[in-house]
Amino acid sequence: MEKKEDVYRTVTKPSPEILYKDRKSKFYAEVHPITSEDDVKPIVEELRKKYHTANHVCYAWQLGTENPTYRANDDGEPNNSAGMPIYGQIQSFDVTNVLITVTRIFGGTKLGVGGLIQAYKTAAQMALESAKIVQKTIKAQMRLQFEYPVMDIVMRTIKQKDLEIVSQKMELDCELVISVRLSESEEVFQLFDEMHAVDVIMMD
Repeated sequence: MEKKEDVYRTVTKPSPEILYKDRKSKFYAEVHPITSEDDVKPIVEELRKKYHTANHVCYAWQLGTENPTYRANDDGEPNNSAGMPIYGQIQSFDVTNVLITVTRIFGGTKLGVGGLIQAYKTAAQMALESAKIVQKTIKAQMRLQFEYPVMDIVMRTIKQKDLEIVSQKMELDCELVISVRLSESEEVFQLFDEMHAVDVIMMD
């Protein structure tokens, strides 16, 4: 049985803001952790307020691990000259659940499409280099339902396998939600499944 890939790279807090300059244009870039697409708009709006003289707040984001979704936004720059170069850096640093913003204040000299692509790419790269990238593990959750007498063996197994208990309800009928590394989930599921008097359900 092949092991499932269960780690990914991301950031847990915003990166320091970096400034990249090209022919008097200023590009301010930041990396932000996001958990859903709804996180994007408030961050972008905050930047528009902060840099009220900015001509463009361009960005790219990616969410998810197995089939990630992404979006790239040029915010009025020529097509694919800003959002896609930023997104390219998300791919090359292999990070997800991140938003990278690059805010441009025009310096009076046009950079041309090639110059813009280079500037947005470099700013995004510098922001990622300054960000603290961490490796996270993808977890699966299972619900265990059993009667009180089998509590002992269930708890012993959880301890042996070093599993994390997310929530528990200990009454006559007990219910535990446990968190398991994705790559070990099938093995753990089987373990509980084979136990007499334990119902185990994989949660989404």
